[in-house]
This record gives sequence, C-alpha cells and structure tokens, in this order.
Amino acid sequence: MMSGIVFAATKDKSNVTVVNIDELSLYTTPKQKLLFVKTENGQLEQGVATIRQTVEPYATWCQGTYEKVKPKVESIIQFGTDSYAYLKNPPPEFYPRAGIIGFTGFLGIFLARGSRVKRLIYPTGLMAISTSLYYPQPAATIAKSSGDYVYDLALQGYVAMENVFKPASKLAVEKSVNEEGLAPETKPE
Repeated sequence: MMSGIVFAATKDKSNVTVVNIDELSLYTTPKQKLLFVKTENGQLEQGVATIRQTVEPYATWCQGTYEKVKPKVESIIQFGTDSYAYLKNPPPEFYPRAGIIGFTGFLGIFLARGSRVKRLIYPTGLMAISTSLYYPQPAATIAKSSGDYVYDLALQGYVAMENVFKPASKLAVEKSVNEEGLAPETKPE
C-alpha cells in the first residue's frame, strides 16, 4: 500500500494534523479469524462417488471406442453422400453398364450350382471380368495393386512356412546324428 498525506479539518484551522492511511477507519479491515472445517460426506455424496468410480472404466472404454469408430462412420457417411451425388447426375452409359455387370453377377449365381466355393467365385469372377471390360484403366490399377498385395502375402506365407519346417528338420538331423554317436559338424568361422 502507498502512504499519502491526508489533511484533516479541525475547529482550529491553524492546527493541521497529518494522519496515516492505516489510521483512517475507511481503509482498515478487521483481521478475520478463518478456520477451515472439513465437512463429512453425506450418504448422497458417497453414493455418487461410488457410482462414478464404478462407471469410470466403462466410460473410458466407450470414449476410446467412440474415437476409433467416429472416423469410420464419417468416411461411410462421406461415401454415401458422394455416391448419392454421383447417382443423381450419372455419366452417360452408366446405367446400361451397371445393368450388364449386375446381369453377369446373376448369371454367375445361376451357373454356380453345387458347392459354396462356386457360388462365391463364379458371380464375383464374372462381375469382375465384365467390369474390367467397361472400365479397363481402373481395373488395371486395381489388378496391379492387388497383385502386389497378393505377392506380399504369398511371400510372407512362404517365409512363415519355411520357419515352421526348417527348424524341425534341423532338430531331426541333430537328433539322428547324436543317436548314431557322431559329433555334429561345426562350421569354421
């Protein structure tokens, strides 16, 4: 706080008294004696706290699931909006092409009597062939990318099978060598 000079008026005008700001009753504040008293929690507060502790893991799980699902739902909504806009103003020759592609799917279902594998492969294959006839450039792009993907999967499968069978054959060779009493060959370093 800053001190200043205050002139107080008295009956006697010749006697001027200097008073500090702290001495004026306007600026003094009484010292308060505050004492913190912690109240005990009531039954309602304890019940709410128990419910919050019980529900917290589920709420956290729901928030995590929501964060994972939200982008997928938004992409599906965007796909639906884009599809609607595309079908509302389709390019020429779209519906005849879609009809022929759909017809080849039904033809595949008709030809695929018997096994479940045929019912899966025939309609899908015929629709893919007819689609590639009408849309050759996207079909080539998809075939290239899926071909690379299938190649990578086949390579991973080959490596996995090699790892499964190779250690077993080494163990079998070592066991047969040990049973015959011969020492296994060591490689020079």
